[in-house]
Amino acid sequence: MSTYVIGDIQGCYQSFQKLLNKIKFNPVYDQLYLAGDLVNRGPDSLATMLYILEHKNSIKCVLGNHDLHFLAVAHYCQPAHHKDTFHDILDSTYRDRIVRWLSQQPLAIHLQPFNSLIVHAGLPYFWSAKQAISYSNEVSQVLQSSSRYQYYVSMYGNRPNQWSNELAGVDRLRYITNAFTRMRFCRHDGSLELKTKCAVGRQPEHLLPWYQIANQHYQGNVIFGHWAALQGRVNQDKRHAIDTGCVWGAKLTALRLEDYRRISVNSAEE
Repeated sequence: MSTYVIGDIQGCYQSFQKLLNKIKFNPVYDQLYLAGDLVNRGPDSLATMLYILEHKNSIKCVLGNHDLHFLAVAHYCQPAHHKDTFHDILDSTYRDRIVRWLSQQPLAIHLQPFNSLIVHAGLPYFWSAKQAISYSNEVSQVLQSSSRYQYYVSMYGNRPNQWSNELAGVDRLRYITNAFTRMRFCRHDGSLELKTKCAVGRQPEHLLPWYQIANQHYQGNVIFGHWAALQGRVNQDKRHAIDTGCVWGAKLTALRLEDYRRISVNSAEE
């Protein structure tokens, strides 16, 4: 029995299957967690989601920014972008089932036996694991309520970029969403800077990768995807980047939590 976390699949179904075969994933005995961005940009979002739903008792995930964008489009709250590739889901008879399942997934998962927190993009340095799960639950409650339409309309944007316990309404939900699903760089005061997407070392001097700001409230592992430019390398203790750019023709990576061993395959997509 093994526990794995796989990074951003983004509809790369062939690579996903290739990696599952390499790790000999057995849904009867093994547990798989996905670090968000299950769909979009790759060629087979529908096939990816159908496999996940078929094995949903053994597969759990956190939502990424592409998953949330898909949900916004599926709820007719946002137009699709010209680069979006999830129309195979939107046009399928499985659309409602997939939308319903994704809407029930959180933004953060805390695995206490492994002292690990799984998120799509990152964890603000001033949040503990308990706070992270609490804030994730706030968004999850909205996604499963009649207020989800307002959320999908208003979740886009880069403000507010500074956390406060006094934040309320759409501002609070937007900050939580951005921190969990879009964060890469922060200013030295911890405020989010969501426009810069370059590799570490090429950013302006006033910016730091979020994981280089010491967290005094959570000393465990943070496992995250989202940032393909890192190529899976952070050189930071207890921070594990697992988006290795499969959708861009690089690799898809699994992290085995029993020993934190990485297993990767080359992208199988053309």
